[in-house]
Amino acid sequence: MTEARHKPRIGYVPYDEMTREMQAEMQRCAREGTPRPESSAVRAHVPAAFWFFANAWDDLFRNGIVEHDLKELCRVYVSRSVKCEYCGNQRSEQGAELGLREGQYDELLNFESSPSHSDFSEPELVELGCMVGLTLGQQSWLRLLNIDHHQVMPGTSASLAPGFETPEALLVSKADDGYWARGG
Repeated sequence: MTEARHKPRIGYVPYDEMTREMQAEMQRCAREGTPRPESSAVRAHVPAAFWFFANAWDDLFRNGIVEHDLKELCRVYVSRSVKCEYCGNQRSEQGAELGLREGQYDELLNFESSPSHSDFSEPELVELGCMVGLTLGQQSWLRLLNIDHHQVMPGTSASLAPGFETPEALLVSKADDGYWARGG
């Protein structure tokens, strides 16, 4: 890959130029992932955008009334649908703690024929709709930015899918002929 491929279209705000509160959120991103540090460092150009996303993500994705593992599956489905490699190569630490396995992500792509469908209450539908809407918008935008993992606060593998935990593994995974973001 060329150097231009790795250069984001909008630069990252340096960690040492962020407020103490933003640095604390960046540390949480590095430790827990979703969102990862790179996307947060782009949003840091506008503190209101940084905090809007951080707070909405905390309220709708990490917390809320719908089971987190279901929201994680929805997040990855949206990632794959819009071909956001940055988000599609992430996994929720909280989802893993709840027992979400890598094979369940693959099953998700065929959700219409899945026997694990359930009904949702109106409040659950509202939360899922808002979370999916936020995810769809952000991932569509992030896909255009040319950001990638291991560019901000390197050394953390929080929330990265298997095969993306290190810069070297990321390059090998993306070069594989079976890489999910290749092809039509």
